[in-house]
Amino acid sequence: MDTMADPKAMSLRFPDPEQRAAIAAAAKQAGVSMQEYILSAAYDRATAVERRFLEGFGASTARSGAAFAAGSGTVDPSAEQRAAERQARQELDARERGRVT
Repeated sequence: MDTMADPKAMSLRFPDPEQRAAIAAAAKQAGVSMQEYILSAAYDRATAVERRFLEGFGASTARSGAAFAAGSGTVDPSAEQRAAERQARQELDARERGRVT
């Protein structure tokens, strides 16, 4: 069967039989097909990544807005701004280290 002709077809080949068995068991427990389980997990992960990006972007724009509002033409950032930037960088680095791939 040509998988391109059938939009419902999805290749479910797994090099690791234990991985396939674990996914099959999880799908069965959830009461859905393996295809639906895998697609749902992929969607959940993608939306989590999107949420994390949007949260970071929102925080960045808030910091940028505050920096421009307080900027008043100074080139050298204040000690408070440097500390805030350092803290933001540390938080970002900590999140990246804790990220599950």
